[in-house]
Amino acid sequence: MYDVVIIGAGPGGIYSAYELTKGDPSLKIAVFEAGHPLDKRHCPIDGDKIKSCIRCKSCAIMSGFGGAGAFSDGKYNITNDFGGTLYEYIGQKRSIQLMEYVDSINMANGGEGTKLYSTAGTDFTKICLQNNLRLLNASVRHLGTDINYIVLENLYSYLKERVDFFFDTPIESIELIKEASSSYYRAYHGDAHTDARQCIISVGRSGSKWMEEVCRNMNIPTKSNRVDIGVRVELPAVIFSELTDELYESKIVYRTEKFEDNVRTFCMNPHGIVVNENTNGIVTVNGHSYEDPAKWTDNTNFALLVAKHFSLPFKDSNGYGESIARLSNMLGGGVILQRFGDLVRGRRSNESRIEQCSTRPTLDATPGDLSLVLPKRILDGIIEMIYALDKIAKGTANEDTLLYGVEVKFYNMEVALDKNLETIYKGLYVIGDGSGVTHSLSHASASGVYVARRILEKAK
Repeated sequence: MYDVVIIGAGPGGIYSAYELTKGDPSLKIAVFEAGHPLDKRHCPIDGDKIKSCIRCKSCAIMSGFGGAGAFSDGKYNITNDFGGTLYEYIGQKRSIQLMEYVDSINMANGGEGTKLYSTAGTDFTKICLQNNLRLLNASVRHLGTDINYIVLENLYSYLKERVDFFFDTPIESIELIKEASSSYYRAYHGDAHTDARQCIISVGRSGSKWMEEVCRNMNIPTKSNRVDIGVRVELPAVIFSELTDELYESKIVYRTEKFEDNVRTFCMNPHGIVVNENTNGIVTVNGHSYEDPAKWTDNTNFALLVAKHFSLPFKDSNGYGESIARLSNMLGGGVILQRFGDLVRGRRSNESRIEQCSTRPTLDATPGDLSLVLPKRILDGIIEMIYALDKIAKGTANEDTLLYGVEVKFYNMEVALDKNLETIYKGLYVIGDGSGVTHSLSHASASGVYVARRILEKAK
């Protein structure tokens, strides 16, 4: 019988375990993770023998200690303007304080010396507004994929002496066991099970289908969430250098003239690389960058995403995003690559045009035609946004700007939670991106700290 069992070793689970061990070293804690330990997380794609995703049983990029954020550039955005709605549950001030506290933990575990960027007082706010764009407010700590790995290594070194970790051990189901004098949670894995007085679920976006099944089996109320669909843009780093040198990550929103949809920049990676991502067997695209200048490239990449919210009777927003991603996989065998000049001319890119392109792609993707994959409304919005960004970063709409598709951000349906992030069952908490409440490293980590403190307070 454990005091607390944590399902998922992503940022939410890690910082829950960290705060619980700091607050009460006597607690008996178990962490179950479907993926590998950090040092065993290696994607087989080497660009030589293996050039594309081979759909491993457990994706080393998406699962394992550190979660999907372990290799995702290590950007911690300290803001309530984006990254989730944690503040709606715990208050805006406390939300920021917890994100700052997480930042201090990162700095004490290998992140010292990394830069904290801020949009406060920047002239780009005015420049964006003058061009029908909106720059969102945030402080951004950029660890980089390399330093983020070091921080995670140090956190694991601390936790492994205080917590029981079970890697490559997916939890199949959860059950509330009621006895005459008490109740507890039973987590089933393989032919065995583990019991705990309290349970924290932190399964991330890749655990969305599993989370839906748990809520359905336990009659936990949920509501449908959105899906973000778009492309990853790659262009010479010098084009965006004024923005990235000052802000590093700039979250810019544009409202399209044609459909009045919001298109936004996401996950900006100065001097970074474009990578494959595998979610539930579907290959999509993402981006990384490093703190170490020796690992920099000549390119910057970022996503352009259109958020789609659906009304009744349709409820499967993630299924919609998956169907578009599967179409891309069908046509391109994975990720499709297209020059912006080819897209606006209505022709597919081929190997010859990509070879002659002045922007050298950092991901080996299949040249093709994104207009055969993305719905017209979404594609029109992305094209509009590229022309809008060209007004503040001249050259964005160059013919040799590269577009990779598709990029899809799947959001879990929102689980019904109270102000303690507790479900209708006392002692059963859902945190991080798996809750539908958070959509970022900083918010997910903060939610983990918050729930740990609630548990510690109740124990007193």
